[in-house]
Amino acid sequence: MSFLENLKNAVTFNELNWDTEFFGVTCAKAILNLPLTLYEWIELKTRFKDYEFISIINKNSEPINAQLIGKDTSAFFGDVNIQFEKKLVGIDEKPKNVTIHQALEKNDQVIEIADFQFSKFTEDPELAKRGGNQVYQQWLINSFGKADKYYALSSDKKGDINGFLLFSYVDNSCVIELIAVSRKETQGGIGSALFKVVEYEAHQKGFNVIKVGTQVRNLGAINFYHKVGCKQVGCHQVYHLWNL
Repeated sequence: MSFLENLKNAVTFNELNWDTEFFGVTCAKAILNLPLTLYEWIELKTRFKDYEFISIINKNSEPINAQLIGKDTSAFFGDVNIQFEKKLVGIDEKPKNVTIHQALEKNDQVIEIADFQFSKFTEDPELAKRGGNQVYQQWLINSFGKADKYYALSSDKKGDINGFLLFSYVDNSCVIELIAVSRKETQGGIGSALFKVVEYEAHQKGFNVIKVGTQVRNLGAINFYHKVGCKQVGCHQVYHLWNL
């Protein structure tokens, strides 16, 4: 196998067109799938020069890659992404007061609920001053009306939305993108009901696993995913490299 083929297996490198347009700086993402050799690292660094912002994902927190990044760049440690999975075996019935919507039209109640406490887009000062606090709202807006996007919506007795879960299907998996419950809601169990409906729906469609990721500092989300039966399967370091 050639050097370039080895590098292709070790690193997944993509330009981030949406991020470039939103933040106004040229953006890219480098996912380090394997421990890099010094030659692979040198080749990868040449790509970094073409972008003003690079998100570097060090899969499974590989120590060799962490040392290369820390010693050889000005990148800073921005996040740890915890990945969860749950194998789907099916549930007998889905909870009430939760509905599934494909290609949901724009809904202001959903956008209002999307108030996330933890976000690498606000914790990085450079992203924050470029509108990082609006990323998740824009994520939702971009998902409305799309045939490959699904929403689970929870409603209270008055019919107002008090929680949502945005998900999609990728390969053989159901991927949870965003989940939120209204801060005005005092009763518990809404998040679990949303998850169970998606679990039911995905199994009915023949999918066998749910996948979701969250930040290591988001203890509430981590405890929630454990509560609904997910298992941790990955722990990836996220570095931010700026070339301004």
